[in-house]
Amino acid sequence: MKFTDGNWLVKKEYNIFGAVEVNDYEISNNRVILYVPTFHVNSRGDTLGGPLLTVEISSPMEDVVSVKLYHFKGKAKKSPKYEINRKDDVEVDIREDDSYITFTSGNLTAKIKTKGDWSVDFFIGDKRITGTGFKNMAYITSQNGETYIREQLDLGVDEYVYGLGERFTPFVKNGQVVDIWNRDGGTSSEQAYKNIPFYVTNKGYGVFVNDTGLVSYEIASERVSKVQFSVMDEEMEYFIIGGETIKDVLINYTSLTGKPSLPPAWSFGLWLTTSFLTNYDEKTVSFFIDEMMKRDIPLSVFHFDCFWMKEFQWCDFEWDSRYFPDPENMLKRLKERGVRISVWINPYIAQKSKLFDEATEKGYLLKRANGDVWQWDLWQPGMGIVDFTNPDACQWFSSKLEKLIDMGVDCFKTDFGERIPTDVVYYDGSDPEKMHNYYTFLYNKVVYNTLAKKLGKDKAIVFARSATAGSQQFPVHWGGDCNATYESMAETLRGGLSISMSGFAFWSHDIAGFESTATPDIYKRWTAFGLLSSHSRLHGNAAYKVPWLYGEEAVDVLRYFTKLKNKLMPYLYSKAYEASITGVPVMRPMVMEFQDDPTCAYVDRQYMLGDSLMVAPIFNEEGIAKYYLPKGKWTNYLNGAVINGQQWIQEKHGYMSIPLMVRPNTIIATGNIDSKPDYDYLDNVTFEIFQLENGLEASTIVYGINGEDQVTVNAKREGNSIVVNVDKAKKPWNVLLRGIYKVKETIGASCDEDEFGIRIKPEKGRSKINIILS
Repeated sequence: MKFTDGNWLVKKEYNIFGAVEVNDYEISNNRVILYVPTFHVNSRGDTLGGPLLTVEISSPMEDVVSVKLYHFKGKAKKSPKYEINRKDDVEVDIREDDSYITFTSGNLTAKIKTKGDWSVDFFIGDKRITGTGFKNMAYITSQNGETYIREQLDLGVDEYVYGLGERFTPFVKNGQVVDIWNRDGGTSSEQAYKNIPFYVTNKGYGVFVNDTGLVSYEIASERVSKVQFSVMDEEMEYFIIGGETIKDVLINYTSLTGKPSLPPAWSFGLWLTTSFLTNYDEKTVSFFIDEMMKRDIPLSVFHFDCFWMKEFQWCDFEWDSRYFPDPENMLKRLKERGVRISVWINPYIAQKSKLFDEATEKGYLLKRANGDVWQWDLWQPGMGIVDFTNPDACQWFSSKLEKLIDMGVDCFKTDFGERIPTDVVYYDGSDPEKMHNYYTFLYNKVVYNTLAKKLGKDKAIVFARSATAGSQQFPVHWGGDCNATYESMAETLRGGLSISMSGFAFWSHDIAGFESTATPDIYKRWTAFGLLSSHSRLHGNAAYKVPWLYGEEAVDVLRYFTKLKNKLMPYLYSKAYEASITGVPVMRPMVMEFQDDPTCAYVDRQYMLGDSLMVAPIFNEEGIAKYYLPKGKWTNYLNGAVINGQQWIQEKHGYMSIPLMVRPNTIIATGNIDSKPDYDYLDNVTFEIFQLENGLEASTIVYGINGEDQVTVNAKREGNSIVVNVDKAKKPWNVLLRGIYKVKETIGASCDEDEFGIRIKPEKGRSKINIILS
């Protein structure tokens, strides 16, 4: 939101009272409290009126500084509040002299000027990262009686802003106006399903505004050297999150707001849905699954979209008996084919649903101020919205899901949760404006916890569209309603890169687009992109997404990339497991891995899959790939070609190919099964070693699907000798030296030629081998 008219003037409808100087302060209980007038105090008479800001500096955890500012403390809006993992025993160092107070938590310091004009500068070590100055922090009033709190933080030269949720606009947010307000707007506008009031910059710090309501950002827009954010309230808290690297910042941010849960291994395989408006019944579903099996295309999950329930009755959580007369036995028959089952739900109860009267009578739906149930006709005629601030409503909703889980359902697609009205009354008295974004957290938490309770946390997964800060704890999230065009494919990827910069580790999208019918060309290109994402789903609006409808070559492409992903699961699952511990996502923008490479700052048509694989989807009918490689010798995983980095590459690819490039000095663990994603990754695992340079060392960890068993491999090269150590290996393993076709000797192992190099099999029981190169 803009409050000024250019550089000099204030818009006539606003009055801005900016922080001017520190008048007084207190230091106690690891906290600094500052009293900051919005005017210079030259005499005692100046203290008799005018806004006085109170600013509290504290630390909820190491390397994080909280800045809380308020005007009228008693008028601050109430719940909901984000669940923040604050620690009570954070060690901080507070020092003061004649002109400054320094407040240090970990490696992050706030330097507060107590004499002269107001300023707070933030440092990581000795390096200044950002700060707020004279009149940047402000209390603002409008002619309509609205009040705002605003902050402006410095933005340096060559500093770029990322994140703020799943945004489909340009990846670098500089120059954009961003409102944190969940909307059901598709993927082709500035609106977003997943709005997160957190950004990170390439300077290695992040900023999280701890407000569930509308946070309005002006990112190098109202002031081109500032990131401005404001809330319509009497108070605001934001956190400066240190870390030096983007990865470190995300580790700290997710420690503050919640680590991503680890999805079950089966969820990384291929999902197929009935699509939205298509006709289907058990015969159709069985036909699709059988035909996929006949074509040797591994299928992990079958999803039933909206019309598994009868029209006008969403949600009543009952199978439409006209098409599914025996759902429990149907699910049993489907699961005997080796697939998991997902069904669509939303948090709305249509008036025609038999549950509407029950929910109304028990007070489980949102109400208007006069006590009536809030209803409208958009999406489902006469629908009401479940009030998840009511514990009994949560239990009631959960009980409906439990019956489906008992029937054989493994997962719920938790659609919607964005169009939440503000002219409502909540059971617990929550502020409806603050609940608009936060509603999705409560909704998905109930569904996720129900699955965890019934199946175990290691088997719980939702497929969610809406999100807010903290929702990363309930994976997986998908990108919403995209179009079947290359432009929409590119904007979808931008959304995925942005959400990965916002603390979300797992992400998916509708392969070949949701709206309209894809051409065979787009279907095949998007398939390669989709199967090289963390999660992979074929879904659409009015068209089936089974590959044979797009030509036999589409069948070959889908089979190839599905099996490729299954083979890569030891590597991918290890990155997923690490993401659940650290918060560093599986899909990563180039700048996250190569923060010091200035070219990577803007790159948004390619990404890293984990820390070792680079994927560059193709966005044109000509099959031309354009991508950038950082410094080093990169290897094309699919054909073995080695390309020198630190340059842009342009090359042509057929449909069975995509730039899938391996970072030098890397070990990729691959499995010996391509028919499913969930298998014993430690049994006959292959450690593929790429471009290991003299004097360097590479390592990786492979986790079992229970997350407990693990094997660590380390490879070090000295001259012509490569020593490979495998720790805790209880099952057979082997090594593939990619790009090396001759060796002089192997000690403790035998070797054979392979299409891509030399395959080395250690002697039984060996944990260490030595390879002498020719």
